[in-house]
Amino acid sequence: EVQLQASGGGLVQPGGSLRLSCAASGSSLRDYCIGWFRQAPGKEREGVSCIAPLNGATYYIASVKGRFTISKDNAADTGYLQIANLKPEDTAVYFCAARRGGCHIFNDFGTIYIETVDFDIWGQGTQVTVSS
Repeated sequence: EVQLQASGGGLVQPGGSLRLSCAASGSSLRDYCIGWFRQAPGKEREGVSCIAPLNGATYYIASVKGRFTISKDNAADTGYLQIANLKPEDTAVYFCAARRGGCHIFNDFGTIYIETVDFDIWGQGTQVTVSS
């Protein structure tokens, strides 16, 4: 089974950017949907983005659309989340996760839901703090 490790977090000013990485080992990411989630203290874990295998379809929740970009490099067995134009409310621990097959999302009148329970492989989180 694939194992994941998230990295790349840090302290950044509002409006700044970071590139988060999700390194895989033990198996290729080619057949997996890769998801990114975040969790602030006292809040539930929130799915923010995912990228599908094969066709590379990407999905974002509304609060990050246009600011975050998800990608993957199958040759490097690494997923990425470029996070830009950051806001204080983006502060959280960011986790990468994976599931075999396509991304399981629900589109409710344009609102995208990426559910924690649909992903069974998780990396450890990386802290992103947005502050001046």
